Amino acid sequence: MFEKLFEPIRIRGMEVKNRIVLPAMGTKMAAEDGNVTQQIIDYQVARVKGGCGLNLSEVCAVHAPSAPRKFLALHNDSYIPSHKAFCDAIHEAGGKCGVQLWQGSLAASMDPKARILVASDLHVHGHTIPAVDVETIEEVVACFGAAAKRAVKAGYDCVEFHCGHNYLPHSFLSPAFNHREDAYGGTFEKRCKFPLDCIRAIRQSIPQDMPLLMRLDAQDDYLENGLTIEDVIAFCRLAKEAGVDVLDISRGNMITAGLKYEVPPIDIPKGFNVDNCARIRRETGMLCIAVGRINTPQLAEEILEQNKADMVVMGRAQLADADFCVKAKEGRLQEIVYCIGCDQGCYDGFTDPAAPFITCMRNPYLGKEAQDVLVPAQKPKRVLIAGGGVAGLEAACILKQRGHQPVVYEASDELGGQFVTAGKAPRKMEMKDAALSYGEKAKRLGILIHLNTPVDASLITEGNWDEVILAIGAEQIHLSIPGADREHVYNSHDILNGKATASGHVAVIGGGLVGVETAEYLSEQGAAVTVIEMLDGVAKDLGALRKICVMESLYMHHIETVVNTSVKAVVENGVLVENEGVEQVIPCDSVVMAVGARARDHEALTEACEKKQIPCHIIGDAKKARRALQAIAEAHETARSL
Repeated sequence: MFEKLFEPIRIRGMEVKNRIVLPAMGTKMAAEDGNVTQQIIDYQVARVKGGCGLNLSEVCAVHAPSAPRKFLALHNDSYIPSHKAFCDAIHEAGGKCGVQLWQGSLAASMDPKARILVASDLHVHGHTIPAVDVETIEEVVACFGAAAKRAVKAGYDCVEFHCGHNYLPHSFLSPAFNHREDAYGGTFEKRCKFPLDCIRAIRQSIPQDMPLLMRLDAQDDYLENGLTIEDVIAFCRLAKEAGVDVLDISRGNMITAGLKYEVPPIDIPKGFNVDNCARIRRETGMLCIAVGRINTPQLAEEILEQNKADMVVMGRAQLADADFCVKAKEGRLQEIVYCIGCDQGCYDGFTDPAAPFITCMRNPYLGKEAQDVLVPAQKPKRVLIAGGGVAGLEAACILKQRGHQPVVYEASDELGGQFVTAGKAPRKMEMKDAALSYGEKAKRLGILIHLNTPVDASLITEGNWDEVILAIGAEQIHLSIPGADREHVYNSHDILNGKATASGHVAVIGGGLVGVETAEYLSEQGAAVTVIEMLDGVAKDLGALRKICVMESLYMHHIETVVNTSVKAVVENGVLVENEGVEQVIPCDSVVMAVGARARDHEALTEACEKKQIPCHIIGDAKKARRALQAIAEAHETARSL
């Protein structure tokens, strides 16, 4: 199965057992000083044991003054031992490894003490970051070469040069950033000089039989006067002459809406960048790696069979399931836990200062691989689980795998809870599929499930339970205003689930995630939609990348948004609102409430547990309405603790 995907490939002196690459992804697992940690080693080795062919380190700083804290570094010899430990562990597990050498330009701003290097003067918030001087340019070139030598000493099998995402080499290459008039700018050839000098420095510092990869963008998105794919192809031909063997074709930049392509969310189609890769491969004759939401083995195989790429990046696919590769190879497709592009744990976790390291909604133990062994239950317990949403099902599956006897009671006629409803919003089918997969896994494990059976106090008190888990979720808030009970007023869940319809001009009250997605849904059904939000902006509870996509969709659908506005009443032909003390009626034919959710009342159930002295655990939205990331993680930890 998937013969092309699991076919070996030889690049110079390196043979890789299959065509799957774990790319360099920011994890926040590096040591404060930039050394490799045991946490990184455990995380990477788990993917090697899971069948990955080539593992790349996350970005690795080469230039000390511009190296941010908590990022891997290789800018002096003191880093070699920790990198050697990394390489040794990868090799012992049967894998191949490469290091991604990097100078982050604006990305260094994540550490206020790191020096920011830019190709040309850059004006930011009334401050000018001066262009890097020639002496420093030459210093950075030398640093790339020196870091490559250290990579060889550490035992890496290959080196990757990062020339994308408007990091320093890319910013020199792109006319959108490079406005220099010296030897490093002004013409295409001069803009190429710095990245080509870096490539030559690396190539001269590594053995002849060691492959040199290069990550770069297929084009500049949303950047005026940016690189075209034709520019990129021309540069790649020069890079080939300078010593690059493999092109790792990515996309995206950090200063425009093009950021959405760096860690593409569920809104972006699977394989969106593959055709760019295919063209570059065809016109350069170089080995190419395809990148861009390739999260199923079927899609990966199709790309390779059609000769659109020689290898495929499957990054978040392996974050969601460390054993993705071996499961695909063995045809255990129903067992794969698929990434759905939610970005909640990976990108949002990386950018959230409160998150110690990245995680994954579908894999709560990402970054905890050393602890990721399910301990068999010393004494099997009968556990009542109230609620068959994703939190309840996650808890049930973990309990069953540990040897307990969970029994799931779900009030509705289907499993998956609000995740299923969420998956009915535009571009979110993968979320619905994920919700259903939790139920399918529970059934495969032989978990007893009762549908159409709400849990009440008698079920708890009359049963023989050792533990009770309440995962009854949240319910929508109904705004208590005059007219809220009118016939033309609906709630968002009924709209998304097809239990109600709204047409004509529709006012959606609430501009959070559910509100804007309901607005998109209604617009696609032909309605004219106005979203009314009391805060100063809509979609404020979305992660950065999903927000970009949703806001673009609102614009394309001509959905009007009204912010800083409170709703006073629903009247016959509209909604009475107030903004800065001024009242007005927004005309509409229908009203949809999407003002949030609150945990369902569980007082009677917890009292029943107390009365019978049964330990009771409240998890997920039943505790507090939150993101699925927190709900599933909480369910997972609870089930491990019993």
